[in-house]
Amino acid sequence: MLRENVTDLMSFVVVARVGSFTRAAAQIGVSQSALSHAVRGLEGRLGVRLLTRTTRKVTPTSEGERVLERIAPHFTQIEEELEALVEMRDRPAGTIRITTTDHAANSVIWPKLSPVLKDYPDLKVEVVTDYSLTDIVAEKFDAGVRLGEQVSEGMIAVRIGPDFRMLVVGSPDYFEGRTIPRDPQELTDHDCINLRLPTHGGLYAWEFKKGERELKVRVDGQCTFNTIYPVARAALAGYGLGYVPENLVREDIDAGRLVPVLEDWSPPFPGYFLYYPHRRQSSLAFRVIVEALQHQE
Repeated sequence: MLRENVTDLMSFVVVARVGSFTRAAAQIGVSQSALSHAVRGLEGRLGVRLLTRTTRKVTPTSEGERVLERIAPHFTQIEEELEALVEMRDRPAGTIRITTTDHAANSVIWPKLSPVLKDYPDLKVEVVTDYSLTDIVAEKFDAGVRLGEQVSEGMIAVRIGPDFRMLVVGSPDYFEGRTIPRDPQELTDHDCINLRLPTHGGLYAWEFKKGERELKVRVDGQCTFNTIYPVARAALAGYGLGYVPENLVREDIDAGRLVPVLEDWSPPFPGYFLYYPHRRQSSLAFRVIVEALQHQE
């Protein structure tokens, strides 16, 4: 009964709006006789006449006007909601969760995603900074961002940043009266600012390469942090040598506030990659994020 009434009510609304069974039938895509039968069936069930028919025009009766006034807005609202759902299907919406480091978040992710978020107000991004190699599947992340060599096997990896290098830097005040290290092993004679990483079992050993030689040096000093930005600030303040991404301190180097050392031991290496499991559903929102982050050579 409800389904039949709803269908016939929709037919009545269209006829009343256009004032013609012929035009209404063409608009709905049914025959004129079927449309007339539907309206007459509705009138019969309700026990009132809804339309006045003449040879030239069809107009609502007073009862029809009342039904039109009460019912038509609801059909309009339903149509608008359905159109909105279709539109939503064709534009990015939902929340994408990404785990990364603070340096990647600040140097790559935010600069690339911030303009995209303005274009797509229904798209939400949750960026969680963490220096451990998070299991993105177990922790319900859509993707992770890490350095190339840290991407887990079995994951799809998309390059999102250029190669970069780590540099040992210190302030001019720190080097005053001290010998500048020419070999990584000489760092053990210096105050160095340590970085504690959960995935390295403690303090991070500084990594160097020159030709075929590769060295890892465990350093010591007064300060230890578990993220990279405080390391750079402490080096800038003269508390010791820091081992940091070059782009994090390039401005300070160019301005003479920091002095790089051991540059010949600091070759570039693969930068950041976005990684996610093969079975990750390819939603429009996720595709927009991947496209925005993808590195352009």
